[in-house]
Amino acid sequence: MSQALPQSTPAVDPVDPVGPDASDRPARAAWLRAIVTRHGHAYYVLDRPTIPDAEYDKLYRELEQIEAADPALVTDDSPTRRVGAAPLGQFAPVRHGVPMLSLANGFSEADILAFDRRVAEGLQTSAVDYAAELKFDGLAINLRYEDGMLVEAATRGDGATGENVTANIRTVQAIPLRLHTAHPPKVIDIRGEVLMFKADFARMNARQREAGAKEFANPRNAAAGSLRQLDSRITAQRTLCFFAYGIGTLEGAAMPASHAALLDWYRELGVAVCAERAVVTGTTGLLGFFEDIGKRRASLPYEIDGVVYKVNQVAQQERLGFVSRAPRFAIAHKFPAEEATTVVQEINVQVGRTGAITPVARLAPVTVGGVSVTNATLHNEDEVRRKDIRIGDTVIVRRAGDVIPEVVAFVPEMRAPSAREFIMPVSCPVCGSPIERAEDEAVARCSGGWIKCPAQRKGGLLHFVSRRAMDIEGLGDQLVDQLVERNVISNAADLYRLGFVALAELDRMAEKSATNVLNAIEKSKSTTLARFIYALGIRHVGEATAKALARHFGSLDALLDAGEAQLLLVADVGPVVARAILQFLENPLNRELIAQLRALGLTWTETQPDKIGMPLQGMTFVLTGTLPTLPRDAAAALIEAAGGKVAGSVSKKTSYVVAGSDAGSKLVKAQDLGIPIIDEQQLQRLLEESKPT
Repeated sequence: MSQALPQSTPAVDPVDPVGPDASDRPARAAWLRAIVTRHGHAYYVLDRPTIPDAEYDKLYRELEQIEAADPALVTDDSPTRRVGAAPLGQFAPVRHGVPMLSLANGFSEADILAFDRRVAEGLQTSAVDYAAELKFDGLAINLRYEDGMLVEAATRGDGATGENVTANIRTVQAIPLRLHTAHPPKVIDIRGEVLMFKADFARMNARQREAGAKEFANPRNAAAGSLRQLDSRITAQRTLCFFAYGIGTLEGAAMPASHAALLDWYRELGVAVCAERAVVTGTTGLLGFFEDIGKRRASLPYEIDGVVYKVNQVAQQERLGFVSRAPRFAIAHKFPAEEATTVVQEINVQVGRTGAITPVARLAPVTVGGVSVTNATLHNEDEVRRKDIRIGDTVIVRRAGDVIPEVVAFVPEMRAPSAREFIMPVSCPVCGSPIERAEDEAVARCSGGWIKCPAQRKGGLLHFVSRRAMDIEGLGDQLVDQLVERNVISNAADLYRLGFVALAELDRMAEKSATNVLNAIEKSKSTTLARFIYALGIRHVGEATAKALARHFGSLDALLDAGEAQLLLVADVGPVVARAILQFLENPLNRELIAQLRALGLTWTETQPDKIGMPLQGMTFVLTGTLPTLPRDAAAALIEAAGGKVAGSVSKKTSYVVAGSDAGSKLVKAQDLGIPIIDEQQLQRLLEESKPT
C-alpha cells in the first residue's frame, strides 16, 4: 500500500454504493470501474482506506469476471489494466512537448542568499514568495493526459527526449488512469517523481533475499529499475508511488496563477501531491523550511536529497525565464552528501547484546551527511562475501539520518593488488567462547551467552529485569550500565546481593531511589515459573514459549531434567527451540546461576504437569476489539491457563476469533477464511468447560 501523506478528498462525483443489477452487464462494469477506482485512490493515494481489503478484492474480482466474459467492455482506464502486459523489445523514444529541464543546485546558505538576491533583483522587488517542497530521490516522469485519459508516460531522458514507459506506469496504483474531473483539459503533461517508500523497499529486498536474488542498493535504484523493466508484469509486483510537482504542455484549461495553486488543482484531479510543502517569504522562510525538513528527514517515509524552492507566482516565473538548461526562478537546496568513498583499513567484529557477531569495517575518516565516519557495518559474513568487500578496498559508504553507516559496495577499478579477504574468527574476541552459526541463520553468535560474555551482559540483565520478566522497577539502561561498568554486578544473582551503600554511590541515585530499587528487587523474588524461564534469556524462548514450558512441566526441576524428546512434546517447541533450550540448560554456568537465584530466595508456585486432553489444548485464539468486561491481557491469560494459545494474527490455523466492539480487519479476515467467531460470553463458556471437575 502506498504511504502517501493524507490529502483532502478529490472532487469526484459520488458513486452509487449499490450499483446496477448484474443482469445489465455494461452498466454494472461501468459502475464497478468507478467504485473500484474511487476506493483504490483512497487506499493508494490518500492512505485512507474506505472499505475493508476483502470487500475491495470482491468488487475487483467481479469486474475481472465481467471483462473476461465480455472483452468488449474493457476500457483503457479500467483498474484491471494495471497488472502489466507482455515484454517489450525496447522502449520507444518520446519527444517532450516542453523540455524537462534540470535545476541549479545550492549547497550552502550563501548559495541560497545569492539565489534570492538574483530573483529579487530580476523582479525588482524586495520580498519574494516561494513555493518550498521536497526534492525526492526517485525518477522524474512526464504523464500525458488527453481529455482526462492517461495516454503516455515518459522518463526525463536528456530533457528533450525520454523513454516511453507507459505500460509500466499504468501498473502504479497511485497514478490515476483517468483524471477525477468531468471537465479535464484537452492536453496536460503532469510532471513528478516515481519513488519507492522505505518500508516497501525493505520488504522488496527481503523477498529478493529469500529468493536468492540480487538486492537493490537503495530506493531510487529500485524505483528506476522497476520502471525500466521491459516486462511490465514485473513492475506491477513492486510497490511504487508518485508525487506531482510540475507541468509541461497545457491545452484547453487556464494555467493556475501560482505553483501552490497548481498543486492544489492536481490534488482535485486525483493526482498525488506531497503534503510536505509550504509558501514562504525571502531567505528567512527558505532557510527555515530547509532546517525543519532536515530535522525530520530521517523520519520521512521516503528518501529525499534536499528541498526545492520555486518562485510561487507563475507570472513572475515567466518574467525571470530560463538560463541555459535551468529555470532562473527555481533552485534545489541539497543536503550534505550521504554517500562517500573511502578506504577499508581493517575488518574486525563486534559482539552485540544478543551475542550476534557483526563484521565492522574500520575506515579512513570520511565525512558523510555532515558527520565524520570511521566505522561502518557489514551486517554479517554472507554480506561481506556477497559484496566482496576486502581489507584495502576503496568503498562507497552510506549514512541516512541517524542510521549506522554501512558499506554499500567496493569500487572495482580502485581495488589494490594487496587487498585481502576477511576471515571470520572462530572464537569470541570478548570472552573466548566459540563462535557458532546455525545452518538456517545468516548471523553468527558468541556461544558464551550473557552469563559468561561481558559484551552480552548488559543486554541480558536488562532483559532479566524487564517488565514481562522479573519486573524490577527502577533498573533501567543507565543504572544497569553503571552496575556493570563499575563491576558492582557480574550476573543476575548479584542483583539480589546488592546493598544500600553500593547503590547509593551510583550517579543520580539518591537515598529514596536506592531504597525503591532495593524494594523492587525484593518484591521480584516472588514470581511465576513462566516469568523466571523467560527472564533467563534462553534463545528462541519468548513469553509464549516460556508459558508453554511452565504449563507442560509444572516445575523447574522437571524442565531441568527434560531431554529433547520431552521438550518436543511442548506446544510451540520445535527442533530448533528444543536444541536452544538444551544448549542453555546443559551449560554449567547457567545451571550455577539458576541454583544461586533459587538459593537467594526466588520462588514461584509449582503445579502438576499439563494435563493432556484439556478442552482448549491445541487451540489457537485471536482477540480483536474491546470485550465487555475482560481486558485483552486478562482474556489471554485465561485462555493460556486453560491450555490454549493466543496469536496476534488470523490464519487458517486459528481455532476461534474472539470479537468485541470495534473489531477491525482481523474480524473481516476471519469471516473471509470461515474461522468461527465468538463473543466474550461464548469464550467464558469454553473456559468453564476447561475447568477440571
